[in-house]
This record gives sequence, C-alpha cells and structure tokens, in this order.
Amino acid sequence: MVMILIKISIIIIIQEINRNVGMMMATIYVFNPITNLMETFNRGLDEPMPYNVGNTLSVREFRANSRTPVVWTDRRTMQSWNTFRAQYGRSIYVGFAFKRIWEGGHTGQSQHYAGNAFDMGQNLTSAGRAAMREVADSSGVWSYVEPANLTPTWVHVDRRFGVPACAAGGFPTLSVGSRGVYVLVLQDALNALGYTGAGLDGYFGNGTRLAVVSFQRAQGLGADGVVGCATWERLTSLANGVGLTSTVVRP
Repeated sequence: MVMILIKISIIIIIQEINRNVGMMMATIYVFNPITNLMETFNRGLDEPMPYNVGNTLSVREFRANSRTPVVWTDRRTMQSWNTFRAQYGRSIYVGFAFKRIWEGGHTGQSQHYAGNAFDMGQNLTSAGRAAMREVADSSGVWSYVEPANLTPTWVHVDRRFGVPACAAGGFPTLSVGSRGVYVLVLQDALNALGYTGAGLDGYFGNGTRLAVVSFQRAQGLGADGVVGCATWERLTSLANGVGLTSTVVRP
C-alpha cells in the first residue's frame, strides 16, 4: 500500500513538472518585412509559433535543443514552413531549428542562428527523408534544400534574405539602418564577446555601430562600422560556441 502511494505521488509530481514546463514562456522576435518592424511575442513552449497556421510548429519544436528563452525568426520563414507543411500533409519531427550563435552547434554563418533553418526528419527512414526532401524541393518556398549526400540522416531547409557579404555565402552586409534577424545575430555575437551597447532589438542603430567599430578596431579590421565579409567572418568565428558569457543579453 505504501509503495502504491509513493508511485502515485511520483506520477503526480512528474505530471506537475511537465505541466509547468509546458507553461514556461519564451520571448519571440519576428521580423515583419511588410511593416519593416521587429514584432515581439510572449508564448508558452507548447503554443504555436507566431504566424504558424494550423498549430503545426510549436515554440518548443522551433527552439528544438536550444535552451535560450529568447528566439527569433522572419515572417517569411514561417510562411515558407506553412506552405511546405501543407504540401507535405503530415506531422514533421524537427530535430534542430533555432539556436543562438554563442550556443554553437552549426557553422559560423548558419541560417539556424538567424531562425531561418530547419533540420528535420531524423525519425524517418532513408526513403521517408527522400520523400520529404522531394516535397521541399518541389514546393519552391525554400532558398536552399541540402542534398542527401551532405545530410543523409536529416533533411535541411532554409530561407536566406539579402545578398551574402561573402562570395562563399552567409549573412548579408549590414550597416546603420539595417533591420531584421541578421542584425539580431550581429548584436548577439557582439554582446557575447563583450562589445556591449548594441542591445538585442534587431535594429542597427548608433549603439550597434559603435559596438561594431570597437570590435573592428580590436581585431585590426577597417573600422568603418559596416559589417561586411571580413567582419562577419572574424565575428562569427569568435562568437560561435563561445558559451553563455556574462554580457549575453537575455531579455
């Protein structure tokens, strides 16, 4: 009888923990290109992502294995997901999506850090992933669908915005007046490395420019306040996977 009561108590505790975890809130920044504004949402982990249609992508799924309470994406990326998911026609397991650059886990200028990429289908067979990849290709909504020979155990898709600063690809050139998810990546990287003053709002203002100039001077780069290829390469190589430093902004 005592053992039964103990087991019941444990089950109740586990259920309560799961309920509380589901109620945890996340701050979500979404860049809306229609208004050219960064929108802010506060949602529980089990609630749908902003602009998600049909509750097919929860905040928890988008955050995936990231542990940050702050995530971001672009409205156009969510619209691509909606179209792709509707054409695929069934639930999709997302193993990796958003991550902040200081958490690491991806290449320096990965679209994962901008909230524009999904690694999915890890629970499928090779044939199942091939079918998913075919739908992703034919949907025409993704900027890039990675070939199976590069990611044989998952399906990678992403959206990319702007002209890459580097010939090899990556993030676009940024300067005063720029807005969006790439500015958030820039600010996040600068903050993590101790070049504070940029904030974390997705707007490249004077505070961000001063932080960029300070970084460029410290690295022996041309201190023009413009984030081009050389600055992106140096910044992402230093910030990628550096960890949760004391200067990381956590709104």
